[in-house]
Amino acid sequence: MEAQDQGLKKEERLCSKKLIDTLFSTGGSRAVTVFPLKVVYRLVDVVATEGEKGSLEQSVPLDSQMLISVPKKCFKRAVKRNRVKRQVREAYRKHKNILTKKAERLSGKQLLMAFIWLSDELSDSIIVEQRVSNLLHRIEERI
Repeated sequence: MEAQDQGLKKEERLCSKKLIDTLFSTGGSRAVTVFPLKVVYRLVDVVATEGEKGSLEQSVPLDSQMLISVPKKCFKRAVKRNRVKRQVREAYRKHKNILTKKAERLSGKQLLMAFIWLSDELSDSIIVEQRVSNLLHRIEERI
């Protein structure tokens, strides 16, 4: 795999309120848990959206988009929440190729994922990386 493929671009992050609502709305979403992480994912159709200039544009054809949530309930200090988010982002960046192979066969579909931290304790980066890899393998099997 090339070094360029391992980046995590802005387009790969789930920011759209509409897509987040689609992910967490009732029905259609699935969840997989490998403590201390839980991932909620959903496969949606890529649809044409109306652009700023009023013309129809095809939304960016992405394999997947992801977001990371670390509740304030788990860590009161933002420093710790940010550390966990960095660890999960880095682990996802290294192992996202697991999903890209499968997503090439699913044209017209997009995978939305939300990684949610469950533990009240910090974990080593190696453990977080193993858990994220495990989650991505399990999602790949179920798609």
